[in-house]
This record gives sequence, structure tokens and C-alpha cells, in this order.
Amino acid sequence: MTGMTIVWMALPFFVGFTVYLLPQAARLLTLAVTLTSLAYAVALLGQPAPLDLHLLDSFGVTLLADQLSAYFILTNALVTAAVILYCWDTGKTAFFYTQAIILHGSINATFICADFISLYVALEVIGIAAFLLIAYPRQDRTLWVALRYLFISNTAMLFYLMGAALVYQAHQSFAFTGLRGAPIEAVVLIVLGLLVKGGIFVSGLWLPLTHAEAESPVSALLSGVVVKAGVFPLVRFALLVEELDPLVRAFGVATALLGVAYALVETDAKRVLALSTVSQVGWVMAAPPVAGVYALTHGLVKAALFLTVGNLPSRDLTVLQQRPMATSLWLPLMAGSLAIAGCPLFLGFGAKALTLEYVLPWQGNLLGLAALGTAVIYAKFMVLPHQRDEKPVAKPGLWTALMVLLGALILANVVYLEAYTGPKLLTALATIGGGLAIHQLLVKRVRFALPGGLESFEHLIGGMSLTLVVLFWMVWSWLAI
Repeated sequence: MTGMTIVWMALPFFVGFTVYLLPQAARLLTLAVTLTSLAYAVALLGQPAPLDLHLLDSFGVTLLADQLSAYFILTNALVTAAVILYCWDTGKTAFFYTQAIILHGSINATFICADFISLYVALEVIGIAAFLLIAYPRQDRTLWVALRYLFISNTAMLFYLMGAALVYQAHQSFAFTGLRGAPIEAVVLIVLGLLVKGGIFVSGLWLPLTHAEAESPVSALLSGVVVKAGVFPLVRFALLVEELDPLVRAFGVATALLGVAYALVETDAKRVLALSTVSQVGWVMAAPPVAGVYALTHGLVKAALFLTVGNLPSRDLTVLQQRPMATSLWLPLMAGSLAIAGCPLFLGFGAKALTLEYVLPWQGNLLGLAALGTAVIYAKFMVLPHQRDEKPVAKPGLWTALMVLLGALILANVVYLEAYTGPKLLTALATIGGGLAIHQLLVKRVRFALPGGLESFEHLIGGMSLTLVVLFWMVWSWLAI
């Protein structure tokens, strides 16, 4: 398994540069890499013990691949494969596929890194590849959004790098385990950098504009897997250093509620999905022991929804309420909405039930409120009018991509069949029904907006400073005693 891991890690980068030499085979080569990642994830799920590798020497690369890694790698493989299939006949250049597969490989690397410098390199490559994909259309708007993303990402990684240096100063090692006993400043700086990269709480309010303005396949990658590159290390920290578990859980719950609050009042379909991503990464962090299952659910659903919304006649939900869409587009929109709301027959049902079993007592009611809010949000899509389509209304690759994503959501129910009990089924159905009722009786009739100033560029940087202060207080309170 060790040799397989090294080859699997290097393959996306080798193929990424080979694509330029064989542009005609770009689609096949990149798809083959995602299938390799899929096979590796399945093999890793069958491993009885974690794979722990120490390369070079005590100052070198440390890798840790386990069940948690497997779920995140599986998510990356399926989402990237679906995006490649979606783009198959769209005329994307070799440059696009090169960046997509380098992004894929870099994200995979974050899921098995166990030292701060390797993680830093992977996150920086992710930032560059994501920037190039966002800017790919070369329009003024996308160029500005891409530069904005890159600047915020690099600023966050400066904080992270200073924290990593402080950990090394304390332990002469960059291993994640060095967080235990590291200076409080180190913990705060590292966590802040990852909060920003993961789109978490107010530090992640760069996310809605970035994900909404990118092309739909890029939005699917950003929301489906890229944000998880920042979330995964935080989950890993919570499992390795028990003192950090309450901190990660607290930010998870706060993020779940914040994303719901903003998405409830949004009328732009892509911004609704982007703000929902903020909420859903909170769910991933809320219960670290089972974070992988929820990450898989969210990645598959969000990719399916972004790809579908990209084919709608309008992004404005108020327009869509007056202009019926094609039924062939409404059906996957409905399926994805039900899945993320926790409807039985989809993995979302089992993932929510499993997460709620692993939360602490104080988290239960708050996440229950967030689950109801999610149902209200996706009721916006469920109730949209539709009519039978008389001619093709979507890119041909959409249906292949949706078969992969929605099919995986149904098949993955085997992960937690124990969720299918009477009380849990009733709770899930009541939550979805309550969400539909609240949307029809209240949200649909009342128009209001939350302040959007926090998403402005200058306030995002200021928000990092405020988050830094809050983190110092939280870490000092929990670790200094």
C-alpha cells in the first residue's frame, strides 16, 4: 500500500504536465486519474489500520492515510470525475484539464498530509490552480473575483506559515502532533489560516461571491471539494489533539447557523448554493469522528446542484417562480435538494443522522435548528414551477455527471443503514415538511436582507483580524488552564 500511495500522489501532477504534450487525450487522461483516486479510496476504506509514512527524515514529509482520508478522497474523485464528464463536449482546452487535475492531486495531498509544511505546499498549489480555473473565462468579472480569492488565500496562508514556524520552534518538528504543547499563538495562527481556506464562519464570507461568479463546473469543484482542503486539517487536529475538539465543534455549529441565516434571504440561485456551502462545512466540523461521511454527502450534492443550476434559464429565483423550467432540470434539482435536506433514500439522511449521534449535548438543538433552516433554504428549489420540455435544454454532459453524483448518493446509503429506524425517518420527514411549510407561509411572503458589507474586500481582511482576537480568547480559555 505504501508504494501505491506514492504513485497515486504523484500521478495527477505527472498527467497534468503530460496533458500539454498530448492535448487530444486530455479528457481521457484526467478522467483516468480520477478513476485511480476512486480505486485508491476504496482500497483505503478496506485497510484495517491507518497508513503512517515518514519520508526523508524527521524534518521531512509525514503522511497519514486512514478511513477519514478515504471518504474525503472518494469525494474528490467522484466530484472531479463528474465535472470532467460534464465538460467533455464543451470545448475546454488542455489548460483547463491541466489545472483541474493538478487541483485534484493537490486536494488529495491535503487529505493525507500529517505535517505543516507539506500541508502548506499543497494548500498553496490549490490556491494557484483554483485561481487559474476561476479566471479561465478571462472576463473582467471573473479575473477580479479570482484575484480577490488569491489575495485572501495568500494572506491566510501567511498567518498559517507563522504558526507552523512557532510549532517547529517549540518541538523541532512540523508534525501535526506538535500542536499539543505548542504556544497559544501557534495554534491561533494555524487555525485562522485554515478557517479562511475552508470558508468557515465570518472568515469564510469570501466564499459566496467566489463560488457564485465562477463557471458552474468550477463552482462545483470549489464547493464540492476545494473548501474541504481547509476543513479536513481542522478535523484531523480535533481527532489528534483532544483539547482542540471543542474549538472545532464550536466553529462548526456557528458556521452551520451563519450560512443558513444568509441563504434564507438570498434570491440568486448560485449564491444560495454558495451560502449553503458555508453552512454545510459547519456540519462537517460539528462531529469530527464522522466528518468524512458528511463531507461525501455535501460534495456529491453540491456538485450536482451547481451543474444543474448552471443550465437554468435564469439564476434569479423570483424570475424562475414566474417562468417554469424544464421538468428534466427540475427533477435533479429536486433530488439534490431533498438529499441535502436529509431525505431518506439518499446518503444525506444517513449522514445527518450519524452526525447528530456524535454531537455533544449542547450541539443537538442548534444543529436541529440548522437542519430545519437547510430544509427551508432548499424548499426554494423544490417549489419552483416546471413544465415538460419539448427540446434539449442542457449540455449533454450534464446527464452523465448527474448519473455519477446522484447514483453515488443513493448507493452510498450502505454506509449507515442503521439510520433507517422509525423515529429517525419521522424526524427527517418532519424536518423537510416543516421547511416547506415555513418557506410557503413565511419566507416566500416576507422580503428582507442581511447586511452585505461583511463580504466586501476590505471587510474580509478586517474580519480576519477580529477572528484572530476571538481565537486568542477561545484558545487561551481552553488551552491555558
